[in-house]
Amino acid sequence: MKLRLLVILLLLVACESKEKRLAQFLLKGNLALRDANTDQALYYYEQATKLDPCYVDAWNNLGTVHYRAGRFSEALIHYEKAVACDSSFLSAVINRANTHYELNELYLALADIEKVKRAKPDTSIAYFTEGLVKTKMRDFAGAMAAFDRALALDSVNAEVWVNRATVAYYQKDFAKARADLQKAERLNPNEANIYNALALIEAEGENYTEAIRLVEKALRLKSDAYFVNNRGFFYLQLGEIEKAERDINESIIADPSNGWAYRNKGIFYLMKEQYADAERLLKQAYERDTFIDKIDYYLGVAYFRQGKKTEACASFLKARQSGTAVENVYLQPCQR
Repeated sequence: MKLRLLVILLLLVACESKEKRLAQFLLKGNLALRDANTDQALYYYEQATKLDPCYVDAWNNLGTVHYRAGRFSEALIHYEKAVACDSSFLSAVINRANTHYELNELYLALADIEKVKRAKPDTSIAYFTEGLVKTKMRDFAGAMAAFDRALALDSVNAEVWVNRATVAYYQKDFAKARADLQKAERLNPNEANIYNALALIEAEGENYTEAIRLVEKALRLKSDAYFVNNRGFFYLQLGEIEKAERDINESIIADPSNGWAYRNKGIFYLMKEQYADAERLLKQAYERDTFIDKIDYYLGVAYFRQGKKTEACASFLKARQSGTAVENVYLQPCQR
């Protein structure tokens, strides 16, 4: 009887010690992550998973370290381990949805979002993420409905207002986009994306000088390759070629996955009358994102200027089908 009691007590002490050690590893990892010491954070989280192979908080945080570093495939592995251990751990499910989004696995992202919505129907972040995914899918009506639902649950989230404004911008409803951005600015005047989006609206009205002022305000708040690329595009429209090239190159170096930067570099080469280089860059843009604005038009111009009539006419047809105007000088040869 005494022996049995001793064993039970020893087991209880061991269990308590394990729980304390897990908590310590998690805390140390969180502190390291807060201080941007990612190697230390990885070490402590990994130690926790060695101690308990189903310690979901550590698996989830390991995923977040990789996610923040842009290692999305690695992040996905760790989020999946967390969900495999506990399918009701919604933080890992929504994080996995965000990772699927980054990997362009959009239907898998939507499947995860639906799991979260079924478990907690009033979770604003689920609808916000759904809006992001549907925006990327160019389902603008679905995206707007998702952002509307997110705002019904959390109307003081500036980021939701900005993203709803982005959808309105894609829908060419610039008045609505501007109104949403003004609401976002009242909520958080330090949100850089507000001023980048306002710059894009100004550019639609060919107010490129004002667009540059706004995007530079965004850049003072946040260093961002997309903002730099947008400024490069505005400089292109003003004919300031050298400034444009510098910005576009900087953007490509900072984020080689941004198809819009390759499109703008293609436009740069069109303006320099280097049409083969323009074709090459525009094709690279197309490989990264087929939904880039006017990409078929610019590619058609590159083909046309090289005498590639068949390819040019096919590109101009696609451009017109997407709603892009094409000048008669390009269309007339295609009608012969």
